[in-house]
Amino acid sequence: MELNSFDKQLLNILQAGIQFVPKPYETMANELGVSEEQVLSRLQELKSAGYIRKVGAFFNSDKLGYSGTLLAAKIEPDRVAEVAARINEYPEITHNYQRSGGYELWFTAITNSDERKNQILSEIRALPGVISLLDLYSQKKYKINVQFKLK
Repeated sequence: MELNSFDKQLLNILQAGIQFVPKPYETMANELGVSEEQVLSRLQELKSAGYIRKVGAFFNSDKLGYSGTLLAAKIEPDRVAEVAARINEYPEITHNYQRSGGYELWFTAITNSDERKNQILSEIRALPGVISLLDLYSQKKYKINVQFKLK
């Protein structure tokens, strides 16, 4: 499935944020000059095709009492997938990437206390195959949003 110009317009509107109105998809449809049913149907198709992972709220974690940290793990080469799977079991882990350059897994954790963060890090350090773990605690946020302007 290849994106057409309508899809790109729809995704650009979706990325900008759904308006807090009684019928947000109808509002999107009006902006695009189509029916609400067409918008909902196409969004479902785009989700099924993997272009959209989810539509949901984006919370301000600081206001909710949470803090984030970027973590990098050096792992024995034959255990990367196993360790990644174990790390992903934690609901506090928001995303996890394999990279090259010495530290194979990079991931972020959002926790509501230092105690919980330390518990998670201790458990991850103890996983078979983990050689070392860097905790790059965030001190200040400069940007927390990304949008891909589709043309």
